[in-house]
Amino acid sequence: MKKTLLAICCAGVLSGLSLGAQAADEEFYGVIESRPQENVGTWVIGGRKLNVTKDTELENDHGPLVKGACVEVEIEDGLVQEIETKKKEKCAK
Repeated sequence: MKKTLLAICCAGVLSGLSLGAQAADEEFYGVIESRPQENVGTWVIGGRKLNVTKDTELENDHGPLVKGACVEVEIEDGLVQEIETKKKEKCAK
């Protein structure tokens, strides 16, 4: 019985460790500092260099995706999934 409980306990701890090792999803707000003329390529947002691909969803509901615009960036598994314009207040520090 003790060995069974120990095995169940250890399995739970190990599965928790493996979950922590996965890439975490991330969202952040920042200002577009630079971007390529075309959408695909390296964007600099909030001081971070981001690789935008043809699969990245770009949304301009709160204005154009231009230098100086406030945006929300969504990253999943290390890939930029979405860049969406936001109201400037979201980027105010």
